[in-house]
Amino acid sequence: MNTNTLLIELGTEELPPKALKKLSDAFTAELLNGLLDAELINQSHADAARPFASPRRLGLSVPNVIAAQPNQTIERRGPAVQAAFKDDGEPTPAAMGFAKSCGVEVANLQRLKTDKGEWLSYNLEEQGKTIEELLQPILDQAIKRLPIPKRMRWGAGEAEFVRPVKWLIVMHGDTVVPASVLGITSSNTSRGHRFHSQGEITITNADNYEQQLLNDGHVIANFADRQSMILDQVTECAKQVNGRVEDDQALLDEVTGLVEYPSPIIGDFDNAFLQVPQECLVSSMRDHQKYFHIVDANNKLLPHFITLSNIQSKNPEQVKVGNEKVLRARLSDAQFFWETDQKATLESRIERLDSVRFHAKLGSLLDRTKRIEKLTGHIAKAMGANVEVAQRGALLAKADLVSDMVGEFDELQGIMGHYYADIEGEQPLIGECIEQHYWPKFAGDNLPESNEAQAVALADKIDSFVGLFGAGEIPTGDKDPYALRRAALSILRILIERKHDFSLPELVSQSAGVYAELQNFEIDADTQNNIVSFIRGRLTAFYQAQDIATNTIHAVMACEPDSPLDFEHRVKAVHAFNSASEAADLAAANKRISNILKKQTSAISTEVNQSLLTEDAEKQLHKAIENIEPDCQSLFEAGNYEQGLSKLASLRSPVDEFFEHVMVMSDDQAEKNNRLALLKRMQSLFLGVADIALLS
Repeated sequence: MNTNTLLIELGTEELPPKALKKLSDAFTAELLNGLLDAELINQSHADAARPFASPRRLGLSVPNVIAAQPNQTIERRGPAVQAAFKDDGEPTPAAMGFAKSCGVEVANLQRLKTDKGEWLSYNLEEQGKTIEELLQPILDQAIKRLPIPKRMRWGAGEAEFVRPVKWLIVMHGDTVVPASVLGITSSNTSRGHRFHSQGEITITNADNYEQQLLNDGHVIANFADRQSMILDQVTECAKQVNGRVEDDQALLDEVTGLVEYPSPIIGDFDNAFLQVPQECLVSSMRDHQKYFHIVDANNKLLPHFITLSNIQSKNPEQVKVGNEKVLRARLSDAQFFWETDQKATLESRIERLDSVRFHAKLGSLLDRTKRIEKLTGHIAKAMGANVEVAQRGALLAKADLVSDMVGEFDELQGIMGHYYADIEGEQPLIGECIEQHYWPKFAGDNLPESNEAQAVALADKIDSFVGLFGAGEIPTGDKDPYALRRAALSILRILIERKHDFSLPELVSQSAGVYAELQNFEIDADTQNNIVSFIRGRLTAFYQAQDIATNTIHAVMACEPDSPLDFEHRVKAVHAFNSASEAADLAAANKRISNILKKQTSAISTEVNQSLLTEDAEKQLHKAIENIEPDCQSLFEAGNYEQGLSKLASLRSPVDEFFEHVMVMSDDQAEKNNRLALLKRMQSLFLGVADIALLS
């Protein structure tokens, strides 16, 4: 079988560095899935694939790709022999039609004997498609499915992509595979580094691509290799000044997407700038200049930085001086903002929030601050937190948004408020509330530490939810401009991980009440229910990330617990119960009970008349339920669901006996209703935790 390495390279203008890794991962996954589906490779070949991603290219090489699919023998079954021939042996129209569809005469058909009879059949030899036939649709599909939020056009053509496309390589070994992508026809020519390479590079063989691009083009095409090289370089540079570079995967990914052949340069800045809060300096270096900052053994910032150049300069000292000059201007701005901001207090800035609109229907940031302050009071009181401190933190929480520093470096919101609160002599918890009410900022981030900060954080996020849903700003599909999905997960994490037993409907109702009181903005009951459902719906992803089975989550979800913390206790109990030997049988029994009860057209009582129990099995089940019911209900009311389910597991044997020996749908109506009541009573016990039927 003819196999060779397949090389695909899409050459472009400079791709967005922050999106490069995501684009490469998606491009690689789509191409490999297409090749696997076409049976041109197997999984081991896919695992050995090498993705390529640099500022001017997306690509992939896959070893051992076959030149054509293997031929396949397809067995077609026709009519039964009995129906294929007349009594005189002549073929019927059914037989002739089948033969015609196979392209042969009836005499050339085979016969297939099975345990169900004898049939006419024919084995068709299907020619496998070549790589030339298969690659074009695979490429088209991969390009179409790339995660590009906004595509652009260039020139006079109709093609659309994230950046203009300049060249395309599709090679199988040393052979160019004809293909066309976005108006560009495939060839065997690539281009190297924009400044350190001259003209086109002719790739002699797919296996030589990386080495040729490195030798002739001055390009390290593999993203991971280039990133590893950058990490080694910045680590070594930091050691030269007795420091280290902090872990920052996002910056590392972005810088890797900016250069094709990295060249590190270490620079310095004036020690005087270290009087400015470290976060301000780091933000200036990382977010604005894409520099790596350096810290000492105590994580204190050192007056040095590392930049990665895409050019190997003949005069690196001049490049260093140029970068130092640019950074000096940035740091001077930060120093000026720091000194200027301290001339006004946070409290004096609160009224200025009225000039910043939060939402057309929801008022200004001052309106929002007043709502958060009031809602914080309700939440802090229920938590047992210091209400006065929490409300003071809520009042000042947004004040730094109108400071000069945050106006220039918006990623420092909350952080600067914490600094200013401490300088102004506010008690430490106030500063924590200001900074931490934004926490968690991303998946896995820290949660607010004190109850006071947690109260402000919850109030902030719930106010957003209630107001924005009320204003019709509901996330749809991939669109979530106000990051409400992230906010929902944050609310759940704070309530669950900080162990606050709060009712979601009650929190939403309190927030709606604040809107009605302070904003004269009514949030109707349906909208409130939709908010609760939306937040509760995020529990599925929350627990799937903890490897909780989806059916376990849905079983608890069916009972719609108001409290996320209560949901936590239930789902962990059901998860533990699911591994018990009795779980499968009891789940199946509950499913059977659920199906029986659903078919009943009238309401079913849970009151069982003992005098109507005639079969031993139903008497035993009734007795078993009566014996454990008080304990189970007591345990469930206390939130001890795991122990309660453990007791319910003892029903397995009497339930099995019941269904084996008792006819539920008795001809005697009273007896039937009594048995249904018995089943309803048992089902109600389990529903004190979850709908166990959904585990089946």
